[in-house]
Amino acid sequence: MASHKPHAKQEKPPPSSEPVLAAISDMGRGFYRELLDRLDDGVYFVDRDRRLLFWNKAAEELTGFARSEVVGRGCPDNILCHADVNGRVLCTDSCPLEQAMATGKSDQADLFLHHKNGHRVPVRVKVIPILDKQGRAVGAMQVFNDRTARIEQAERIKELERLALVDEMTRLPNRRHFNDHLSHRLAEWQRHHRPFGVLMMDVDLFKQVNDECGHLLGDAILKLVARTLHANCRSFDIVARWGGEEFGAIISNVDAEQMVLVAEKFRAMVAASDLRLPGHLVGVTISVGAAAIQADDTAQTLLKRADQALYEAKRQGRNRVCVG
Repeated sequence: MASHKPHAKQEKPPPSSEPVLAAISDMGRGFYRELLDRLDDGVYFVDRDRRLLFWNKAAEELTGFARSEVVGRGCPDNILCHADVNGRVLCTDSCPLEQAMATGKSDQADLFLHHKNGHRVPVRVKVIPILDKQGRAVGAMQVFNDRTARIEQAERIKELERLALVDEMTRLPNRRHFNDHLSHRLAEWQRHHRPFGVLMMDVDLFKQVNDECGHLLGDAILKLVARTLHANCRSFDIVARWGGEEFGAIISNVDAEQMVLVAEKFRAMVAASDLRLPGHLVGVTISVGAAAIQADDTAQTLLKRADQALYEAKRQGRNRVCVG
């Protein structure tokens, strides 16, 4: 059933932030350096002349350039040399940092940086001007991350669309693609004994959602569940729409215990998701049946055990994982 989750009410004012701010101030610059070095995103700062002042550890990992190689040098000195999708190098006349300092506004773009090894890395960059007390730009910061995985996923979806293997509503692979992928995994299992498992997932009491809230909201719920499952799926696994309110997943290189952990993550993330509607939140849960590959399994026997486990999860009260 759709659960209506009211917005949390704040009954008393939050505690003063002054002690926290004072503690951070006492920690000094070392605190901020350590904090930035712990980020997974690359971060660097430049002054008004685009001379590099700071370069965090993620920037080192994403670009191949050590901090000692870049700090103190000019941004355009054959370091990152950002280029757009057409290969146009931006450092000379269209530098995002220069534009941010000129306009005083943040911006973001999908670009390609120059790795130390010579190849181009697709990145999403956000540039933020650094302003003094008078509002004048004295420098800028860039935050960037590798978007290779995003590109690969988008290209995979395009190819599946071309082959009519995508579910139109949820944008997940469809049942046909799921079965094809399962055949490949079974062949790998028979040749190389690479373990994998199958999850069958069903939205709990979905008919009641449709009856009470209408088909439009029901479709929105299915899309919400699909996005949640896809966002929490590893790049080498597959989540597909099996049909109706049911989804399937093929989880690679896992034993039974690891597969249950993946299933529990899916279940928990769906339960923690909701649609924000005027005045309330609407959420659902899923039940999950899991089956790990066994020596004598076929596609039919593996799916049957996962389906039986799903039925058992429903029988035990829904919003749970059972193993077949």
